[in-house]
Parts: sequence; structure tokens; C-alpha cells
Amino acid sequence: MEYRRLGASGLRVPALSFGAGTFGGRGELFSAWGDTDAREARDLVDIALDAGVTLFDTADVYSDGASEEILGKAIEGRRDRVLLSTKASLPTGPGPDESGSGRSRLIGAVETSLRRLNVEHIDLFQLHAFDAHTPVEEVLAALDALVRAGKIRYLGASNFAGWQLMKSLAAADRHGLTRYVAHQVYYSLVGRDYEWELMPLAADQGVGAVVWSPLGWGRLTGKIRRGQPLPAGSRLHRTAEAGPPVSDDLLYDVVDVLDEIAAETGKSVPQIALNWLLSRPTVSTVIVGARNGEQLRQNLGAIGWRLDADQIARLDKASAATPPYPYYPYYRLPDFARLNPPAV
Repeated sequence: MEYRRLGASGLRVPALSFGAGTFGGRGELFSAWGDTDAREARDLVDIALDAGVTLFDTADVYSDGASEEILGKAIEGRRDRVLLSTKASLPTGPGPDESGSGRSRLIGAVETSLRRLNVEHIDLFQLHAFDAHTPVEEVLAALDALVRAGKIRYLGASNFAGWQLMKSLAAADRHGLTRYVAHQVYYSLVGRDYEWELMPLAADQGVGAVVWSPLGWGRLTGKIRRGQPLPAGSRLHRTAEAGPPVSDDLLYDVVDVLDEIAAETGKSVPQIALNWLLSRPTVSTVIVGARNGEQLRQNLGAIGWRLDADQIARLDKASAATPPYPYYPYYRLPDFARLNPPAV
């Protein structure tokens, strides 16, 4: 396994980490992802640890907290070998303190996650969404207090817009509070919006990307082909509307090139899609999920080899999209690019 620094922090994380969104199977969305129980979860953690995967990611909203509970049981007796990442801020109920990032909400969310995970600290705690109703100074002060109390080691954000992340980083610097060192983001060969603003910001500010849904919400599994119906077992039948939108033209153009490179390398379509991500600037770790050991071992095969320059260029071309204003001038015009070169 390759290990990388998480942004500008001193924390080293594996290039591939494990996402526990398949643990629990509660609710319409998460039951479509998977329903892994504690025994199955322990087997998956065994495989991950044997491969050097030490970072495990979950959230309080995954299966109404069951994901955290099952992950906690799966790591019993080996806490010293794992890094735990969880998230809060999205609604977990109808109550006034069951959503957002206010001080009371964050303190309660961290205490609840610690109890479910059955641990004394969280290695990486991330805000699952930006809370526009709470001053960033209150949010950051609450998180800083939790860090100082030893309940959190490192802080991150997830799904923030560029201005939201930069506002938070600037406030942390201004008040001497703990900074975000990670940004959990959607990024894939069929979803490269991260590159337009968030990637240059991350490169400038030392924020590492923790990539979620690297296979384009299940579209880059190698089972979806031009002119063919969705496989009967695809989760997209139930979850497509909940995930990032992808045009058919873009998807099939990318899959065609992935198929070509799979034939050249002997690697699978998902392995190639993951390997491409691992070559991108600012990416600290890519989260992979799995319903079973075979899927996990397949995903782990994305490590230990590299696409060549020509293969990367072909994937870049097939997946390229013109960004919206004000970003496109930097990609099109030499004068703009000279002033503000893209991070890619």
C-alpha cells in the first residue's frame, strides 16, 4: 500500500481507504448500497488491513447510525491499527439539534459517534455539509475545543463550495483555530467538476482530497456498456436519482476508452478508473466500498502499478468537459492560463 500525507497535515493515510456506507442496510438509499452485518464487516476489515488499508470512513447518517455501530464492532481489539473517519451535519432527525453545525449539535454528534464506534477519539472528523445558518467562527471554535479535548485528531469538510471552504480556512487562520486538512469530495472520470475550483484551492491551501464515489456512483464498474440495458443487479435502478448526474454520451465515451485500456493492461475497468484518480493532484486517498471480499480485492488491485502517459492522456480527453464561467478562460486562453495555471 502507498501512504500519503493528508493535505498539509502530519497524518499519513493509505492511497485507498475503505468506505463503510454498505454497513447496516437501513433505509431506502443505504439498503440499496448493501446490508453488511458485523461478522461480514469484520471479514472485510481483515482483508483491508492485510492490504495496508488503515483508514475507514463512515458517517452518522449512514443507515441511521448502524454503519458506525457495525464498524465499531468490526475493529474491536485492533483500534491501534486503524484510522477512523466519520461525519456529521446532515439531518438525523426532525429536532432542532439534529442537523447543522452549531456548537450543541457538533458536541452531541461527536459524543454519539464515539459511543457508536466504541472508541475514545475520532482520527478525522468531517462536516458533511456547510451550515449557512451558523457563523463559521462558532463552528470552528466548537471543533477546535473538541480537538483540544482529545476527542478529534484532525478536521475536514465534505461537499463544500470553494467560497465556503476558503471562508472557513481564513477564519481558522484569523482566530488561531484548527484548520481543515481534508475535503471529502466527489471526483471521478465522469465527474471532474472538482478540478475547476476546489482542486486549485486545495493545492494552494494544503487541503487533501478524500474522494467519494470514485466509480461515478456505480457507473464505472465495467458492467455498463453502450447500447445495453442496466444489469439487473445494478444499484442504479434504485439510486441513480440520488447521485451525481452523468450524461450517457460522456459515460459511454469514457467506458469505451476504459475498455481499450483494460485490453492493453489486463486490468479491470474499475481498477483503471481508480488508478487514474490516484495520479491526480491533491488526492490524498480514494474511498472504495465493497459488498463482499471479492469486490474489495478487485478494488485493491488498483494499487501497485501505473497507467502510462498515453493512457492517461486518452482518459483525460474522453472525460474532458468545458467548465462554466468563470473557469473556462483558464482552460482555453493562453493569457489566462499564464496568470492562473490550473492545478491539473
